[in-house]
Amino acid sequence: IEIFKEAVTTTIAKGGTVLIPAFSIERTQEMLLAFNELVEGHQIPEIPVYLNSPLGINITKVYKKYESWFNENTEAIIKSGDDIFNFKGLIQTPSPEESKAINGDNRPKVIIAGSGMSNGGRILHHEAKYLPDPNSTIIVVGYQAVGTVGRHIVDEEKEVYIHGNPVALRARVVNIHGFSAHKDSEHLVEFVGSTAETVKKVIVVLGEPKSTYFLGQRIHETYDVPVMVPEKGDVIELD
Repeated sequence: IEIFKEAVTTTIAKGGTVLIPAFSIERTQEMLLAFNELVEGHQIPEIPVYLNSPLGINITKVYKKYESWFNENTEAIIKSGDDIFNFKGLIQTPSPEESKAINGDNRPKVIIAGSGMSNGGRILHHEAKYLPDPNSTIIVVGYQAVGTVGRHIVDEEKEVYIHGNPVALRARVVNIHGFSAHKDSEHLVEFVGSTAETVKKVIVVLGEPKSTYFLGQRIHETYDVPVMVPEKGDVIELD
């Protein structure tokens, strides 16, 4: 949160725009909760925070509908009267027209949009405009798979390709791992262990190539269960 707050306040002070590519389920809601706490705690200035994701907007409504399913800490915040997904400055832009109008807002601002790996969705239009701006910042809050625009951004390449066009990367890149919802390798091995007696096969499909092979080998050697690590283009049929 401290890294997140510093990135936002520094960018706003320079008059720039903060871009946050976010997955619509869980990550978008985490971002809204973070901004709710920072804005209402007067830790960052009140600025426009655009939620430019139709799916993210609708999923957030689902979260609100089932507030009794939150953990105890979040329930306590809600019972205090705080709408955890709403704060001063939040602007939801579900329609294409509202989305396109955001780039015409020259104020310092935040844009939360999908997709989370910048391989599609509305975030690409904003990246095309603001990535060349040295006063702006892109905050990456999720895993970026190899080959995606998001991965090229995290690797801080000089330019990335958006809709087939080269876009210079001059904006600051802040990569925050703390928001990740994934279990680490230790927990994944433990998870397999909990079902090792009955599991028929383990297929490792997410992660860096070297890490993926290492995890697969470790699972196989630890529990003696069949493990597959498919490569690009492989087809696996499940009964």
